Amino acid sequence: MHAATSVLVILAAGLLSQWLAWWIGLPAIVVLIAAGLVLGPLTGTIALGIPQAELTELIGLGVAIILFEGGMDLKLAEFRRVGKGVRRLTIAAPPLAWVLGTLAGYFVGGMSWPVAVVLGAILVVTGPTVILPLLRQARLNKESASLLKWEGIVNDPVGVLLAVLSFQYFTIGGGWDRTAAGVGAAIGAAAVLGGAGGWLVGSVYRRGLVPEHLKAPILMVLVLVVYWASNLVQHEAGLLSVTLMGLVIGNMQLVEREVLQRFKEHLTVVLLSVLFVVIPSQLQAGQLALLDWRTLGFVLVVLLIVRPLSILLATIGSPIRQQDRALLAWIAPRGIVAAATAGIFGPELVTAGYADAARLLPVTFAVIIATVLAHGLTIAPLARRLGLAARTANGLLIVGVTPWSQALGAALKKLQIDVLMVDGAYHRLKDARMAGLDVYYGEILSEHAEHTLEAQHLSHVLCATENDFYNALACKALGPRFGRHRTFQLATPQASGEELRRLTLQQRGYFAFDPGATFDVLHERLSEGWAVQATKLSPQFGWAELTDRLGTPLEQWILLGAITPAGAFRLYSKEQHFKLAAGWTAIYFAPGRTREG
Repeated sequence: MHAATSVLVILAAGLLSQWLAWWIGLPAIVVLIAAGLVLGPLTGTIALGIPQAELTELIGLGVAIILFEGGMDLKLAEFRRVGKGVRRLTIAAPPLAWVLGTLAGYFVGGMSWPVAVVLGAILVVTGPTVILPLLRQARLNKESASLLKWEGIVNDPVGVLLAVLSFQYFTIGGGWDRTAAGVGAAIGAAAVLGGAGGWLVGSVYRRGLVPEHLKAPILMVLVLVVYWASNLVQHEAGLLSVTLMGLVIGNMQLVEREVLQRFKEHLTVVLLSVLFVVIPSQLQAGQLALLDWRTLGFVLVVLLIVRPLSILLATIGSPIRQQDRALLAWIAPRGIVAAATAGIFGPELVTAGYADAARLLPVTFAVIIATVLAHGLTIAPLARRLGLAARTANGLLIVGVTPWSQALGAALKKLQIDVLMVDGAYHRLKDARMAGLDVYYGEILSEHAEHTLEAQHLSHVLCATENDFYNALACKALGPRFGRHRTFQLATPQASGEELRRLTLQQRGYFAFDPGATFDVLHERLSEGWAVQATKLSPQFGWAELTDRLGTPLEQWILLGAITPAGAFRLYSKEQHFKLAAGWTAIYFAPGRTREG
């Protein structure tokens, strides 16, 4: 197969696997690995013909960008809130997991001590590329999600560094003095190239010395340069450097931070799709045959003993809640960094004379598949049982407390739909709080709201302040979190005017309800005695009968939303049509009370 065709096949298979995983509700990594195994050892479709050393270097570049993007996602405000727990998970837990994993590899997996030590270090990592999608899927609360996220991102380079030092100790020699020097060199490279380098890049960007269209591409290249330069100082220190570089840049409050991070996120999705297809595709059928009952026993020990015991010991006397300790003791999926590191050191250990190191990569893949499946399929029900996650995302976040939005919130609450009212003016929240509605006092666009606002149980956003342009700004900010198709604002008065004078859809949220249902119109109708009402449709009294009774839309009533027969809330917009049928509950704004037929 030609090189261009191979690249196209890998890209198509990777992104199709990502979409398929989302559609069927499985962790993406499982489908990606399956695709790689099918295209590689099972069918031989992908044969890159690249020497192993060169392929390993290319994989390292991709992993560097992935870890940099993970570092940018770490916020110091989160650390100040869960810092004591994070320190236990990133300082105390890795050595414990390393020791316990090494013992399991030797006594259960049947590996030699050198190979068991390297494997134990590799499995210290918990994989942000797997953890972060699982956190979104499970709808965890902020504190629990922060603990898992910080552990996954920080421990990745730590585990790789431990694996490197172990590898060097058993292959190059030099004793503990050389090992300690390697640790110092790695930390120094990370501090200078990653920390200081990240601060320098941020300062240059802040001064406007780089044009906007070049900032994201240049940053990507600089990340790779820092990774390469750090590896020259100490082998595989580059991952630690780029993680620290991402942490620094992500917390510098750069105006362009969101744009840079969005670019990196999109690039990471592509890289993950490629790497998790390429790496398993390079496995040989002979390597898969090395998996035996000892591998199964090792995987079970890692799942049921190593992880729970390391967390239990590391968090003794810590302020971490018991529910979080229980969740952490179980959730530890391994990801791309473990696979890439095993792919690097397995062949090199075999070359150095450790024949059983041929099992390193297939055993690591067995752990990855087992942990991703076990943890990916259980994190949501376990978190809900522990009271750490929302059962469903079914409710409305209302930005802006006004008489009309409060009336809407009260009506939805009576229908058992979750509602959260948000406003930056404390006096506006008083009536909503007295009405029994959940409220959040603060600016929805603030960093405080980003880190503390618990909205994982809500599915839709309605920005309903009197300022149309603020509504548009808030919708743009909240769109990536809730999904742009679920982010709405009240219509602007200009919506019925000339097309070219309107605020375009790309610059705002979807107009809720009817384009004529502006802030002024809704409040005027409220003062005239209109009320938010609900009618459950039936075969005898359906949508046609209800609309006939209500009259002319906008003039005599306004459709606000609906509840499906399964209980799912839907906000209505003429820009997003949906049909109501028997079993649905129609929610609308109309004069007086409309009786069901």
